[in-house]
Amino acid sequence: MPIPDDVTGDEIDKDVRQELQSLPKGLAEDVSRNLVMVAKLIDEDPEQAYEYAKIALRLASRVAAVREAAGFAAYANQKFSEALAEFRAARRMTGSVELWPVMADCERGLGRPEKALDMAGAPEVHKLDKAGQVEMRLVAAGARRDMGQIDAAIVTLQSPELASNSVQPWTARLRYAYADALLAAEREDEAREWFAKAIEADKDGSTDASDRLAELDGVEFVDALHGDDADSEEAVAPEAEAESKADADADAVERDED
Repeated sequence: MPIPDDVTGDEIDKDVRQELQSLPKGLAEDVSRNLVMVAKLIDEDPEQAYEYAKIALRLASRVAAVREAAGFAAYANQKFSEALAEFRAARRMTGSVELWPVMADCERGLGRPEKALDMAGAPEVHKLDKAGQVEMRLVAAGARRDMGQIDAAIVTLQSPELASNSVQPWTARLRYAYADALLAAEREDEAREWFAKAIEADKDGSTDASDRLAELDGVEFVDALHGDDADSEEAVAPEAEAESKADADADAVERDED
């Protein structure tokens, strides 16, 4: 697949670059350029990112960073079985628990929420950093909801991180998940409050909390392109109603004459 000339491969993280040093120089450059394309496209065009990831994987399947990138590309395309296999391979190579939450979420994607919950209670979770532990909590709450356990999902999300006023990278998503769970439990007033709190923390628009709050408040967004058509219909409506009334009166007169 074509790669723009301005993509050199030097854009990748230094740790990944170090991993690729085990490859011949030309091969390392090809792999790094494909990995850059995966990172650039995974959000806006996950299918293309997946294709670049497959190329990198074909070139360097024994590099943990490549297996991890391939896993995330598959995950972005909801190829959960494939993603899980790649994440497991990367974990075997590195011994790191960093991928544990996303591996558990793959289990959810495969329709195995019970397995995801087992992973949420495993010793590996205690080895995660704070961001990883919050991610694991989100996955566990999602698994509870998959099983129809809405109240348990709410309790799972209640944590010091949720109660904290400080804004961290995970704050918006945690508050959003909590608001969504409250809404599923028909606790609308509390849900509205937490959607508003999610908006406060969501500086980069990673959630649709503002849309959800507007929906709860009954705010409807009108397409400006069709606004004139709506006005025209409203203007014509009274005339049509008057004409209809006149026809009805005429019919009544005719019946009286008969």
